[in-house]
Amino acid sequence: MHPDSLDGKSTNTTPRMDTELFQALKAGQSSALGTLYDRYGALVYGLALKILQNPQEAEDLTQEIFLHLWRTNTYNPARGTLSSFLTVMTRSRAIDKLRSRGTTHKFLERWGQTMTTEISSASPFELASLGERSQQVRDALAQLSENQRQILEMSYYQGLSQSEIAAQLNIPLGTVKTRARQGLLKLRQTLQDFLK
Repeated sequence: MHPDSLDGKSTNTTPRMDTELFQALKAGQSSALGTLYDRYGALVYGLALKILQNPQEAEDLTQEIFLHLWRTNTYNPARGTLSSFLTVMTRSRAIDKLRSRGTTHKFLERWGQTMTTEISSASPFELASLGERSQQVRDALAQLSENQRQILEMSYYQGLSQSEIAAQLNIPLGTVKTRARQGLLKLRQTLQDFLK
């Protein structure tokens, strides 16, 4: 059933109620966010889960969507319903996450393949080259800030989700995401020649 109505038919009063709640939210009434979350949280989470196929990432994205709604003025009630806005934003952000996941996976996969291939069939000259490249990787990791390196190590060596990292380090999820993204970008930039 569509969240706009109880009987599955669209009504004229529900969108106005959404608009009123949104305006209350913008006026600083944080309780309006809870009401909007109760109304559309399942819609956002369900769509995110369908696209991402990962409950933890879907939960993180749901939180991100509602925080975005609260903190920004990107929703304009005159341009459409809140449910449509949330659906479009969730789909767009989920696809961005899939692309980012694919890029990160390809980066780590190429890195791993390069290291494995070179170790298994290495001549003395290649071993020397491998040693040099290993040093390049260590140097690249050393260029990351301690915070960025810690989050990447927890993610890739311990297999923790960003939410789990945030909980363990007792820092906001947004901080974890920012540091992870900045660390990966810096690592990719530093190792760009190495991965060609």
